[in-house]
Amino acid sequence: MKQILTGALILALTLLMGCSTMKITDFEDKTPKFILEEYFEGKTEASGIFYDRFGDIRRQFVVSITGKVEGDKLYLQEDFVYDDGETEQRIWTLTRTGPTTYEGTAAGVVGIAKGQIAGNAFQWTYTYDLKMKERTLRVTFDDWMFLQPNGVVMNRATVSKWGIELGTVVISFSRMDEKTPKSLAMDHAAE
Repeated sequence: MKQILTGALILALTLLMGCSTMKITDFEDKTPKFILEEYFEGKTEASGIFYDRFGDIRRQFVVSITGKVEGDKLYLQEDFVYDDGETEQRIWTLTRTGPTTYEGTAAGVVGIAKGQIAGNAFQWTYTYDLKMKERTLRVTFDDWMFLQPNGVVMNRATVSKWGIELGTVVISFSRMDEKTPKSLAMDHAAE
């Protein structure tokens, strides 16, 4: 009986975790080409929503982002304002470690965040100590960003703990200055 219950529990957890077959290499030929440093240098704004695993909206927010590039590093200052009035600041240091790979650090990130870019997509994974009211929950983020032809970046992040999905963050990024990333300018010139 104990073996049957253990098997059922493993099956249930596998179903809850879901199976994504999406790989970063699936986007190698997609355009416009997403050049992280180019897109986030300067001012960017974002709006986002956190859905729990049942599809209920738990939190909404806006973010003002200031990006600065120095050599192989991209510094991002993110200033969050949540729908309940709470504010938060997160400062990222992203380092290009290869032609398509990145590593990153920020307060709250456990260890090193790892990212890879291909075509119009960027995948970013990291463990994060998420503050939730009076406690902190250690969770894993699996972030996917996609640069759209109109210059908007759509972001979908799955938040999980022990392999079980807790929720999803959906964010839309827009540039706030007149500077058009070169990759977008080149794509429009080809039309």
